[in-house]
Amino acid sequence: MHVVDEQQTSFVDRRKSSENSPPGVERRQFSDSRSASRPEVRELAEAVDQYKLRHRRRFITFDELYDVMVELGYHK
Repeated sequence: MHVVDEQQTSFVDRRKSSENSPPGVERRQFSDSRSASRPEVRELAEAVDQYKLRHRRRFITFDELYDVMVELGYHK
């Protein structure tokens, strides 16, 4: 008979906010990792996160990403 160590199989609920973040604040996809050295990249990350907050979206499509880029002044 195989005995399973309870510590190895215990469930860890990672959905809960960490102790470092204020309660009720959702982790953002891009702006949490602002290690980019280029200001343009940080600006795009912030714009994407603002778009997601305005439209209540957790993830965005490529079409939506393009719309955000156009809002920032990108044109081909």
